[in-house]
Amino acid sequence: MVARAYTVAFEGVSARTVEVQCAVTPGLPAFSIVGLPDKAVSEARDRVRAALSALAIALPSKRITINLSPADLPKEGSHFDLPIALALLAALEIVPADAAEGTTALGELSLDGSLVPVVGALSAAMAAAEEDRLLLCPAASGAEAAWVGAAQVIAAPGLADVVRHFTGQAPLPPAEPGEVADDTSGRCLRDVKGQERAKRALEIAAAGRHHLMMMGTPGSGKSMLAARIPGILPPLTAAEALETSMIHSLAGLLDAGGINRTRPFREPHHTASMAAIVGGGRRAGPGEISLAHNGVLFMDEFPEFPRTVLETLRQPIETGEVMVARANAHVKYPCRFMLVAAANPCKCGYLTDPARACSRAPNCGEDYMGRISGPLMDRFDLRVEVPPVGFTDLDLPPSGDSSATVAARVAAARDSQRARGGLNADLEGSVLDDLATPDAEGRALLTRVAERFGLSARGYHRVLRVARTIADLDASDAVRHPHVAEAISYRLALSKEV
Repeated sequence: MVARAYTVAFEGVSARTVEVQCAVTPGLPAFSIVGLPDKAVSEARDRVRAALSALAIALPSKRITINLSPADLPKEGSHFDLPIALALLAALEIVPADAAEGTTALGELSLDGSLVPVVGALSAAMAAAEEDRLLLCPAASGAEAAWVGAAQVIAAPGLADVVRHFTGQAPLPPAEPGEVADDTSGRCLRDVKGQERAKRALEIAAAGRHHLMMMGTPGSGKSMLAARIPGILPPLTAAEALETSMIHSLAGLLDAGGINRTRPFREPHHTASMAAIVGGGRRAGPGEISLAHNGVLFMDEFPEFPRTVLETLRQPIETGEVMVARANAHVKYPCRFMLVAAANPCKCGYLTDPARACSRAPNCGEDYMGRISGPLMDRFDLRVEVPPVGFTDLDLPPSGDSSATVAARVAAARDSQRARGGLNADLEGSVLDDLATPDAEGRALLTRVAERFGLSARGYHRVLRVARTIADLDASDAVRHPHVAEAISYRLALSKEV
């Protein structure tokens, strides 16, 4: 008799169904696992044997063979423990075979039979729903998996509870979805004294998901401004929250087993490796750009990142996805994020400060900013200088709008964009021409600027996208001359020609 249960193998954010077959046949006592298992899967036989022994279940003196099908698909991770144990229990006729066959299971077994939470429960629940199967997972993963809704989720504390559930002795109730509390840090834009132009740039960037570069002397407030971006972004929609949480689930970042409706804000250190930023490693896991999907990737001290790391950002910025290609894996992750970069004007940081003149000007600034290639700089829609704030200004009362007020305008602008089919950062081709073509005066201004400063085709279109966002914040159906002029001012803010 061959008993079956099901589990999943992860390929990026998707999960492929794996059939776990168990055969107990006459022969010399043995317990083997075949089907391209990695070290963690191969060690499952010892964990399963110990867990069954803790339940006073003795394995027969026969040959036990576990086959993970399809056999040519690599199997990685400790989450194969529970499905292997479930298939074995069905083969020993301890649990009904039809119940095991209708179950997708994942979970790591402790030696005492308790279940340890594993990553990827959300993706596994999606796969179980597609196959119309029950999902069985550890109790700590149940709240996360239950968010899918289309699949019934049973969360068990241990293997003994699994046996009692399937034999009808003590059925477990379906798991309920949980939710992580929204960010209540209370960081408000009004905490930033001065910097009104930089605040306006933040609002425009947030409204259209445009990439932003801030340059200023040390202590001018660049990081302080960036930290307030989550407070002006609208919450994730249900679809965005599910998509983002699937990536975070694979990385083991979902706290309390719930879906967070706050947009991700990732801020890697400039010593981060290429695999940490783009994705990779032994299991080709998601990197920071994918963990920032539908949110913000803030890269402070931007020129200090390795040149090879910075150059790998160019393609994901354009396409919104990244292919992590390794010898044993080719995995695609979504990475549609808003890039916010901060940099000092030079190595010492005081090139533009007249009170503390740089002794190596202008070579210091050219050498330092030269670490950022022209093609990468061309991908920043907004560029703004953040000047130092005088200590006398720090005693002034708060100025400008609060984060809540700005967030309301950003949400209204994004609602207008979604009603047209998508955010302005994604506009291209004929759609961009139809929605962002300015009036005659605005077009004449843009043409003169493009000729004078040699805007690339990418730069030209990015000015149009930003102008469309400014018009949305103005609640204007048409892109007019003032909108184009403001968009150009941000495009040329850090240009050498100005």
